[in-house]
Amino acid sequence: MSSLPKSLKNISLFLERLPGIGEKSANRMAFYLLRLPDGDLKAFSEQLAHLKERTKRCSICMNLTEEEICSICSNPKRDKKRITVVEDVLDLLSMETGNIYDGVYHVLHGRIDPLNHIGPDDIFLSQLFDRLKKVNGDASTHVEEIILATNPDMEGEATAMYIRNKLNEVKEATPLSFTVTRLGYGMPMGGNLEYADYMTLRKALENRRGF
Repeated sequence: MSSLPKSLKNISLFLERLPGIGEKSANRMAFYLLRLPDGDLKAFSEQLAHLKERTKRCSICMNLTEEEICSICSNPKRDKKRITVVEDVLDLLSMETGNIYDGVYHVLHGRIDPLNHIGPDDIFLSQLFDRLKKVNGDASTHVEEIILATNPDMEGEATAMYIRNKLNEVKEATPLSFTVTRLGYGMPMGGNLEYADYMTLRKALENRRGF
């Protein structure tokens, strides 16, 4: 590393901070970027420079989008009566693989994790409850089922139980009459949706249960 030009070394050090990237991989990626045609490198750098300012959260489901409402929520063919709650956008992308689900989502952008000081107020839970109250009385968007698809590990289970209890409170306080289900364990305990193949996810959806 010490023999690399400073600019190349700085790029390599930054890439090494990315998940799953070690020093050797970071060096190879930095050299790859150096060999790119000037036009490609400029286009990449411009996309990178504007990434955060162009990316926002969907005002309905908290999915990432460049518009006010994401392409899933704005799609008239999606079943708005079913909402699947996922921990992050990567889980949503896994659910979208293989066209196994035609409902909509709610993205928490995290999970309850007391050991790391992450509580219910640190994730997008209140937006889910507000969303349910807004559709109350509208037959075309009245929610019939909420599928809890948090990961089947200790934190995911704790998050699912918390949401279930809160949803029961919402049902008691409003005329809403939805069911709450949990993904069936086609998903292994300790596994992550991000790494599941679509057939495993299909079975998990088919075997979901009351919660």
